[in-house]
Amino acid sequence: MTQSPTPLHWKLVIDAADPHAQADFWAAALGYEVEDNSALIERLLGFGAVPPEITVESHGHKAWRDLIAVRHPEDPYDKESGTGLGRRFLFQRVPEPKTVKNRLHIDVHTEPGRRQAEVARLTDLGAAVEREVKEPGGEWVIMTDPEGNEFCVH
Repeated sequence: MTQSPTPLHWKLVIDAADPHAQADFWAAALGYEVEDNSALIERLLGFGAVPPEITVESHGHKAWRDLIAVRHPEDPYDKESGTGLGRRFLFQRVPEPKTVKNRLHIDVHTEPGRRQAEVARLTDLGAAVEREVKEPGGEWVIMTDPEGNEFCVH
């Protein structure tokens, strides 16, 4: 009898030109929290383990310049590092722009009858509508986030 593997902890990593702007958008879009890693950063700065130039001020505290994550507000997180231990997105700075369609995308599910209101809210946050889809299997709106990453609103 084979033993089932222990479920793995995971995060979705998203390349970004501006990770902090992307984190702010997705935190607002999903009702997530931007992670506060300042305690870890301050500790590492104090030990001289990292140089100050790889940090920035964000939301009133120290943050990594080139990466930041958002997490579900009800999920556990490590109090010493601020790192989420559940549903989370990590945005990392990359030098190249997005050039092709995503191979992986996020589907956002709304309450029944609230799709158009949610599309309007997301548009106000900086998303754009690509097109509306109506098929025998359902209806949804394809949108892009502020950096052009596709996602669907159901």
